[in-house]
Amino acid sequence: MKKVETVDALKQVYQKESYVLLKHSITCPISAEAYSETEAFSKDSDIPVYYLNVQELREGANDAADHFGIKHESPQAFLVHNQQLIWNDSHWRVTKKNLQEQVSQLS
Repeated sequence: MKKVETVDALKQVYQKESYVLLKHSITCPISAEAYSETEAFSKDSDIPVYYLNVQELREGANDAADHFGIKHESPQAFLVHNQQLIWNDSHWRVTKKNLQEQVSQLS
């Protein structure tokens, strides 16, 4: 997983064809679990995975919600394919299994 540390870096991620983006809170236990699940997914996947910490990059967290046209939540994961939002979910539904299921439908 690659950490997104600036809004400019986030905007570069938006230009990628396919990726997973995770927004997470460094102080929330639910977010910690979503991070662990996403990290486990990333180890078994060829799709690039990026994450940002909402406390460290609040502007980026809000920008991602605006970019995808959905309400900001944390933790929150996005699956983008062919530069289109395919799936997003939040909280306890951000799991390795759910990410794998969504990515498997891309084929």
